[in-house]
Amino acid sequence: MDRTAYEDCRQFARTSFGDIAYVERGQGPAAVFCHGAVLNGYQWRDVIDRCAEVRRVIAFDNLGHGRTTAAPDAGVDFDAHARMISELLDGLGAEKVDLVGNDSGGAIAQFFAARNPDRVRSLALANCDARDSTAPPGLLPLLEVVRQGGLADMWKFMLDNPDQARLPETLGGLYEHPENVADATIEEYLAPVVADMSTLHTLERFLLALADDQMRAIEPQLRELQAPTLIAWGNADPTFDLEHAHWLAETIPGARPVVEIEGGKLFWPEEHPDRLAELLVEHWSAAE
Repeated sequence: MDRTAYEDCRQFARTSFGDIAYVERGQGPAAVFCHGAVLNGYQWRDVIDRCAEVRRVIAFDNLGHGRTTAAPDAGVDFDAHARMISELLDGLGAEKVDLVGNDSGGAIAQFFAARNPDRVRSLALANCDARDSTAPPGLLPLLEVVRQGGLADMWKFMLDNPDQARLPETLGGLYEHPENVADATIEEYLAPVVADMSTLHTLERFLLALADDQMRAIEPQLRELQAPTLIAWGNADPTFDLEHAHWLAETIPGARPVVEIEGGKLFWPEEHPDRLAELLVEHWSAAE
């Protein structure tokens, strides 16, 4: 799905957390996609395009990301995002869902599943936080930029110089092939944030919350989660290594054996949409 088609599908849902931007396509059982930090729902454009034949696919922008406008007092941690998803789904009339998450979106998906196991038909996780994780080491320089008040300038500089966003020390290190990340994609991720200072400040709060150990709180619920769970992991990711994947597989009773994505890094779902869509369709079929 190209950028114009994605934008043409965008809608907004009013919740107590703010006005949530989302894209919806297809019909049938609902599948909800939770994106990674500093990206937005556009991450899933090619995956949902391929899955819309078998699911009512919903991809939303997190608080502090994309076109979502957060309420001034909205919580931004993983638990708050899980509650936001509950409100979003209530408003869309989706009771039970297939849940998909990557990076911070995978953590949010775990929180939603832990808090609402009766609403989860299946779960799919790709390279994400697990167990007692705090901010991964690669994120620490960005958190220091945030603490120093330099995030807006950094984002604007990368918008004006997209090749800088492809460098290993910025977004490029999160992709297997950063040279293939289009200028328009970088703009789609960064421009909405710097265009609205309230969104920027919400993103800053979201990022700083990643320094906290949020995941430990839901480990008991994960150990009781029976939802069929797909764990597909890029095995070249320096952010969340394979140990995280195997911990999840051993912890969640409904988990299948880990599927390794050879050479994949953190945002492999964006780079390999055909592979992820294939895995998801098979996973959903087996869960029915």
